[in-house]
Amino acid sequence: MKLIFYHLLISIFLTSCAYSSQKKDPVPSHDEFTIESKIVGETRNINVWTPPGYKVGTDSLSVMYMADGGIIDEDFPHIANTLAELIKSKSVPPMILVGIANTQRRRDLTGPTEIAKDKEIAPIVGGSAKFRAFIEDELFPEINKRYRTTAEKSIIGESLSGLFVVETFLLRPDLFDNYIAFDPSLWWNDHMLVKTAKEHLAKFPANEKRIWFAGSSAEDISKYTAELAEIFKTENLRYLKWFYSPEPEEAHNTIFRATKEKAIKWTFQNH
Repeated sequence: MKLIFYHLLISIFLTSCAYSSQKKDPVPSHDEFTIESKIVGETRNINVWTPPGYKVGTDSLSVMYMADGGIIDEDFPHIANTLAELIKSKSVPPMILVGIANTQRRRDLTGPTEIAKDKEIAPIVGGSAKFRAFIEDELFPEINKRYRTTAEKSIIGESLSGLFVVETFLLRPDLFDNYIAFDPSLWWNDHMLVKTAKEHLAKFPANEKRIWFAGSSAEDISKYTAELAEIFKTENLRYLKWFYSPEPEEAHNTIFRATKEKAIKWTFQNH
């Protein structure tokens, strides 16, 4: 039974980004550049979408960052197109989207693990701290140099990318103001992030943070997202605005597209 359950996890893990490739989204006009990262030791491709009017305007905008941010079979196009529609309808304020294309996804988006089966998923795992340092020390300064940005930063992600969002929220809440996670793979390392959530929350900064997260019908994920929501409710932090959206009618590979609009609206309408 345990083997069957683990095979289910593997299937979710390996197909977590596949849904984007099932539906070919139009690629919006955007900028592309590379960063020679000393921290992760490789060239990283960056995609940047700016809203209409940005290039002829003078306003500085907040920035939304995302892993899984490539153009081919990744999530940058459909999130950029969604932001464009939400901005056009004035549902959210104008913002810049920064997508980080994957190289070794399972390395970058996972923290360390003590679980032997976790370690079999990819040749290298547990690189999230380095990836986060790349974002903070190399990507943030480059974006601030190239674009007119405010201090407000957001991060959005699904599955393993959602795991990275929640991990960053708990370990480094200072990095972003807004966190959005769809079906985060909180089972990683025997759900250690959930087990240690209370001790991380006890050290939270006394400035406002917002997190929206959702769990699908995938039982190995939804039970931990629900548990995390209960912890947030119990701890009742004064400076934390949060919303948990249980989505039992959505599958792991449908939840991102099904709930992205309401997630983004809640985040930016709750300032």
